Amino acid sequence: MLVLAGDIGGTNTRLCLVETDGKNESTLREEIYPSGNEGLVPLVRQFLGDESNVYKACFALAGPVLNNKCKITNLPWPELDAARLQEELNIAKVSLINDFVAIGYNIVLEKNKSLVTLQEGEFLPDAPIAIIGAGTGLGKAFAVPEGDSYRVFPTEGGHESFAPDNLLAQELLAYLRADGKVDVERVVSGPGIVDIFRFLQDRKFASEDAGDFLSQPDPGAAIAKGAAAGHFLCQQTMAIFVEAFGAAAGDMAVSFLPFGGLYIAGGIAAQNIELMRNGSFIKAFTDKARVNPVLLEKVPVHIVLNTLEGLRGAVKYAATKM
Repeated sequence: MLVLAGDIGGTNTRLCLVETDGKNESTLREEIYPSGNEGLVPLVRQFLGDESNVYKACFALAGPVLNNKCKITNLPWPELDAARLQEELNIAKVSLINDFVAIGYNIVLEKNKSLVTLQEGEFLPDAPIAIIGAGTGLGKAFAVPEGDSYRVFPTEGGHESFAPDNLLAQELLAYLRADGKVDVERVVSGPGIVDIFRFLQDRKFASEDAGDFLSQPDPGAAIAKGAAAGHFLCQQTMAIFVEAFGAAAGDMAVSFLPFGGLYIAGGIAAQNIELMRNGSFIKAFTDKARVNPVLLEKVPVHIVLNTLEGLRGAVKYAATKM
């Protein structure tokens, strides 16, 4: 059976064509396209070419999915509708799922995970699992055991209010409020790294060399690399970012008590392992008001190294859940 899978984000659209029998799969072709302004259908038609035997398609989308419809948060595309996509693409079955639901399915269904463990914790097989990841935005999902598998649920937790508890981060919040309300995603994301850098440059370290990081094609990634290379402003930026990331993950942990594991997905964590392992993430993770840190020390915390989790999860969802 031919399955089309897609992982559509605010920056890139990844598509792959897979032959699967529900248990085994073989990737026939895989491509990455800039998401652009034209919409999903032209990209899929370009990818498929003359291929007309696709039976199922599952698209993992960076936005809330309701009734198999989705308006992607960070793209100017019109709302995607699975029923309309079936007709326009001539595919019998099309499902739309949240991108972090896709990541969650790949995590819970994949046997050989590529992980870096930040905290061993005490794994409980019948407990919930939490997934959080920073990239263009901040995604969150959770999974609960269902029979011998799991069921994954989306959230819009990246849009919880940013509520820092130290003076420097509170100054950052006041700085960002000039543009309106501030959610966690505004800080814990690639664009968030850029905003933290600007805040430090404007309000704290005006005399420091700012380099040319903000003029790079991906300034967030450039700042992270600058931190690894010892650039002062970049190091201060990433210190704030990692602490905010740990606090956001800890907020999720107190909500779900995910003793089945909390998994950190997304390219930023996977590409900055040493920064994530320096202790500040876990310190912020366990530092919660009126919560005994020992409780959160029991949550297993892992970084997912495979940045294509969403695409592989869409394949698995199409093969096993549709």
